[in-house]
Amino acid sequence: MLVERRTPWPAHVDVPPQRPPSLDAASAVVTFIGHATFLVQTAAANILTDPVYSERAGPWNAIGPRRVRQPAVRFDDLPPISVVLLSHNHYDHCDLPTLRRLAQRFDPIVVTPLGNGTLVRSTGIRRVEELDWWQSAATSPLPVALTPAQHFSARSPFDRNLALWGGFLCQADRLRIYFAGDTAYAPFFTDVRQRLGPIDLAFLPIGAYEPRWFMQAVHMNPAEAVQAHLDLLAAESVGMHFGTFQLTTEGIDEPLRALEEACRARGIPLTRFRTLPFGASLRLPAT
Repeated sequence: MLVERRTPWPAHVDVPPQRPPSLDAASAVVTFIGHATFLVQTAAANILTDPVYSERAGPWNAIGPRRVRQPAVRFDDLPPISVVLLSHNHYDHCDLPTLRRLAQRFDPIVVTPLGNGTLVRSTGIRRVEELDWWQSAATSPLPVALTPAQHFSARSPFDRNLALWGGFLCQADRLRIYFAGDTAYAPFFTDVRQRLGPIDLAFLPIGAYEPRWFMQAVHMNPAEAVQAHLDLLAAESVGMHFGTFQLTTEGIDEPLRALEEACRARGIPLTRFRTLPFGASLRLPAT
């Protein structure tokens, strides 16, 4: 992997910061902050998924891939955050400096897979609920269940797979919103639909997938994400995990082109599976 030729990325892509819109009468408002970080505003709680505000995805914020795009919503412009959904412990998803800031400002509940509690509590987060796959949270202000994923965990050479990873299904009003976390393609997407019900909106990763000989066991490519969308029977899907940190060899815009091609090949309207511009919001009407 280290000797594979990489398509160069720009050093910086400008992202004008946006302020999240108000919820008003919607069931949920979703705003794409960047990478796998979404703000999900609901009447019951405001949620952040895998929040990363650091400049680098790596130890001590000193090594590792540097951000190409800054977070599209400034930290100080976030509304009060009640729940953080933390899918696993990789640096581009579990950012300890960001968790510290969230602990100091909002004191949220963090829902995360088994084995991540000690790491999360080290940031000052007081309320942590660890779940196994298919378990539901008892402390969240809205229904949240942990779903399977095909991935791995590690923050050093010595802790590989000592903590679990996963995705989340949360319910806002009558809407089911699915956040897949980091995952390769596997048959469990059908299981999610069969066990937890039809999905109204799915966040599916579409980036960091090349070279396939190395990445196919841990990250979906856009064509596989489209298959996951079909397995879920999702009313709508939004792509994530692209255009922020160069983690693998594909170009910065290649996931977007490949997603469009995969949707056309499977006859899926681009309104059904799309990406949001960084900082853009999607309003889900009340049911």
